[in-house]
Amino acid sequence: MSEFSTTDQQTLGGTTVQASGAPLFDDIEYTSLAWLQSMDMTPYDFPYINQLLVQGYRDWLQQGNGIPWIHEQCTAVFNFAGVRVAGKEEDDDEDLGLVERCCFSREIEVSQRKLRDGSPALVYMVPLLCRSHKREPFAALRFTRPARQLVPEPDTFLAAALHFRSCFYSKFEHKFIEDILSMRNRNDHEGRRRSILFQIVKRMHDKIDVEGVLDEVFDSIAYFFPYMDITLYMSQDRHSRNPQVKPLLLHERDDDVCVRAFMKGQMTVNEPVGTQNEVTEIGIPLRGKQGVYGVFHMTLPSGSDHMKKVDVELIAMMADTAGTAFENAKLLEQSNVLIHELRLINELVQRLNQSLKLNEVFEFAMQELLKMFMADYCCIVQLDQQESCYTVTSSNVELLRQHSYPRDDGLAGLVCKTGEPVIVSDYREGKISSQFMDLTGSLSLMAVPMKNNGTSRGVILLSSKLPNFFSYDNYKMLQMLAPHIGLAVTNAMLHAEVGRLANMDMLTGLYARHYVDQFIQQHQKKDFCGSLILVDIDQFKKVNDTYGHQTGDEILKSVSAIVRTETREEDVCARWGGEELAIYLPQLGVQQALQYAEKIRYCVQQETEPRVTVSCGIAEWNWLDEHISIESLFYRADMALYEAKNEGRNRTVIDHEANA
Repeated sequence: MSEFSTTDQQTLGGTTVQASGAPLFDDIEYTSLAWLQSMDMTPYDFPYINQLLVQGYRDWLQQGNGIPWIHEQCTAVFNFAGVRVAGKEEDDDEDLGLVERCCFSREIEVSQRKLRDGSPALVYMVPLLCRSHKREPFAALRFTRPARQLVPEPDTFLAAALHFRSCFYSKFEHKFIEDILSMRNRNDHEGRRRSILFQIVKRMHDKIDVEGVLDEVFDSIAYFFPYMDITLYMSQDRHSRNPQVKPLLLHERDDDVCVRAFMKGQMTVNEPVGTQNEVTEIGIPLRGKQGVYGVFHMTLPSGSDHMKKVDVELIAMMADTAGTAFENAKLLEQSNVLIHELRLINELVQRLNQSLKLNEVFEFAMQELLKMFMADYCCIVQLDQQESCYTVTSSNVELLRQHSYPRDDGLAGLVCKTGEPVIVSDYREGKISSQFMDLTGSLSLMAVPMKNNGTSRGVILLSSKLPNFFSYDNYKMLQMLAPHIGLAVTNAMLHAEVGRLANMDMLTGLYARHYVDQFIQQHQKKDFCGSLILVDIDQFKKVNDTYGHQTGDEILKSVSAIVRTETREEDVCARWGGEELAIYLPQLGVQQALQYAEKIRYCVQQETEPRVTVSCGIAEWNWLDEHISIESLFYRADMALYEAKNEGRNRTVIDHEANA
């Protein structure tokens, strides 16, 4: 490059030019050309230049076309070891000696010999010297001329040899540039690969979910090695939407490449033994700092080229990166799951405690559990007071609602008996039958007890039609929720019991008067008719005076028991006041109510001790009445009872309006 001062340079459009306007690139190109022409071989390169000698020889013959003594029949080229690489074959032994002598002397060696046709000839062996100052001979050029023909001057042979060397170095420079470009291309390719790898690593670590990390790994390996089949065998108790992710079942895989890679935590390669229908298997562990989470199983199809070492290292590097990113994403996922679980528990407990109605608690708990665990079916059962059977109190399977089963029946019976939770991965492999599982066609199950003061009072069952559906985390979470649901159920039951006691008459066990009032008011809003029976024990004051109030109380309880026994389950029996009882019969007219009243009157007369009788008054209402009210109904029933008393007691009288 020519020298000039900075004052002679200008910058124009990003290109530095000299003051004269000539681009600086001219000097750069000249310098590069000079540098290239100064490049030379070393003796270590001599064994590898035969191909360049052949190519230079061909160019030399082509460029010397027309010179009678430069053609393939009169010339040959030898490498530094005296081996002919191109040109006509003559006498190898003599040629070897000539090559050795001319390379040693670095001058033209001349020899006489006879050609194959017997004619004499002169052989000129001209050394080909390197460019460097040491001028090492790297080859020799042979010229063969019949003795009878005019032989050119030795300087002519030297000139021809220099021309050959120029052709050779042209190929040498071309090869050198080709190697540089190839190296540059490899470096560029490696640079691009590293850049892509960096982007892949960055994207992996940017992913905050496990599925995103796995998808990025599969996409990256497919980008670099599209000819490979890859599967990830996971040891984790998780379900992946990616079809390339499968469970790693160690007991089913014997000692294959995946098991060895997983157990050792190192990459394992199985090379094919034969040449037909064989594949190369590679097992690379997906590992983080806390352990190995799975194994990448990769296969190269039969007939494909084996991967280079750098490729295997690249995959291993990507797997290590994926393992770290997977572990980070999993830890974040576990943290989010824990936070989510705590939030769900808090919300569930709050909402459960907002209701003190037992049916609402059961229904809400069932719906929330189905949604929370994405189960197909839910069933909540409770032991009865005698603890002889359990009843389905809530379920999304209509055929099971309110059904009762023996306490020791099925999986629910097992949980009730042992008080321990149960998880079933595949119902088909179990030994205990379950009507719940058979009816729903489920294969997976979680069942946990609902305990009260350490005693199992019920069972929560969740099922799925898929095998291995519920994870161990689901199992633990359901165990955490069960006590809260059990507590909410207990509170609702206590509230219901308190309400029942508040509505009950403690002596007779019948409902209190205010409860009957509320019940009739509710049914008058939705029913089309109903009847009221008022029952009064005849001469009850005389019983108390004769036998004492304790006997009177027993008589009152006996009559109340008869009333409960001889009425329907949906009827409401209450103590109206003193020795008077009230019976409301929804959806029945006075003629049907008369039958119940007469049966009660007869049973009281026959079953009480001491013997007592009752008088009954009946009134009804229906939707055709102009004025419907509880006061009117009781008034008319009371008037009918008063009439029964006046007519001699121990009889039943129907309200006159009903008779009309």
